[in-house]
Amino acid sequence: MFSVYFGMLKNFAQVYSVLFIVNLLVSTFIILFDNKKPISTLLWVMAINFLPLLGFVLYLFIGQDISKSKIFSGKHKKDEILSKESKAQLREIKNKEFRFSKKRTANHIDMVEMFNKAENEMLYTDNKVKIFNDGVEKFAALFEDLRKAKHTIYVQYYIFKSDGLSTEFMDILKSKAKEGLDVYLLVDGMGVRKMKLRDRKSLEKAGVKFAIFFPGIIDKINTHINYRNHRKIAVIDKRIGYVGGFNVGDEYISKGPMGYWRDTHLRIEGPAVNGLAWRFFLDFKFASEDHTKGFTTEIFPEIEDGVDINIVTSGPDTKADSIRNGYEKLITSARKELYIQTPYFVPDEGLLKAIKVAALSGVDVNIMFPAKRDHLFVHWASLSFLGELLKWGAHVYQYEAGFLHTKIMISDDYLSSVGTANFDIRSFELNFEVNAFLYDEELNKKLKEDFKRDLEECTEITKETYAKRSKFTKLRESFSRLLSPLL
Repeated sequence: MFSVYFGMLKNFAQVYSVLFIVNLLVSTFIILFDNKKPISTLLWVMAINFLPLLGFVLYLFIGQDISKSKIFSGKHKKDEILSKESKAQLREIKNKEFRFSKKRTANHIDMVEMFNKAENEMLYTDNKVKIFNDGVEKFAALFEDLRKAKHTIYVQYYIFKSDGLSTEFMDILKSKAKEGLDVYLLVDGMGVRKMKLRDRKSLEKAGVKFAIFFPGIIDKINTHINYRNHRKIAVIDKRIGYVGGFNVGDEYISKGPMGYWRDTHLRIEGPAVNGLAWRFFLDFKFASEDHTKGFTTEIFPEIEDGVDINIVTSGPDTKADSIRNGYEKLITSARKELYIQTPYFVPDEGLLKAIKVAALSGVDVNIMFPAKRDHLFVHWASLSFLGELLKWGAHVYQYEAGFLHTKIMISDDYLSSVGTANFDIRSFELNFEVNAFLYDEELNKKLKEDFKRDLEECTEITKETYAKRSKFTKLRESFSRLLSPLL
């Protein structure tokens, strides 16, 4: 009997020794070569050493960035084509030769310049914008525009499922391709998993140029949870553009398990469509060997009382976290009121402090997030951060009528943002995102009215109610917040 126990102990010691050496090597690699932020490095080293096998597997799937420079080396070169035009625009702005749609936009040259210098993001004047809050209305308008298309259709979504809504969508794309239009569809490698292979083949057979952004090695299995293309863009004839939070699937028209789907999407006419088209063009070129044809920008007539717009993109291939920085500008620019709607609230330390300072400075800070949750740890981490902001005077609301997926920020009465980026570290640093930063009083007012209407479906979290949560709730919030750099 003793010899059996001794043998088991010996085998355990051998296995543990191997695991210890592997953990030591992986930890050393992370510290010396992976160039993560210190807090992320520390957490991954802890995870790998405290959870020897599970921690290593998790790191392989969501933590390792070792191929980042190689993956995106060609993408940088393609993005540089915009730099000459953007630099010329910045010179005009500096020399006070640039004509803004609204004179008030000139008061925010610092933000315009920040976007321009960081990633060559242009300011587009004379735009017309319509806001959609409901998926049924948004897709009805989009489908109508698609059916009227005469030349080109660019479609890019993070998630594109095989169900009722997507079938109607795909039928339109196939029909337009058969008419001889240039039709392109780009779907993310994680978001394409619920799109059936036969649907992909039927699109290609009909003449739709189909590509997958960063696909998995095996269909439906993607070892890279990071570097997802979270953008949702549609461009019709380079004249009409759509951008916002809705993906393609029945749940986004409120036919899913989450119930009513509250989101925000924009329909844009005007020069800003060029910004959306450029982004699609560059993403499709990166994802596909069947490149789009030579791209040219369109000339648009002036729109009376038009809107100034920055189309801002960010991702792991960019040198600056432009959308994150844009959010910080909106926070620090606010003097009276600030409104944020997001499904996830996991800010970095800088953004958290900026909101605290705004609240302390007398700004009326209002943050809305969903009561329903689709990612447990992210939801609990969000509650932890939001609970902390209550102490500084922020107002926090939980949306109860369904799932709140909208990503907006409103600063005072002129600046606002609508797009695909959540208010979390993953969106700021790991996902490819696109937001429209809007300079306009009427759009700002409309978004604010939508927010206040949503308040009728909300429960406010006060300092008193937050303090009454159970010890178990406090524990899971604290644990989830500790993991927030990894979420």
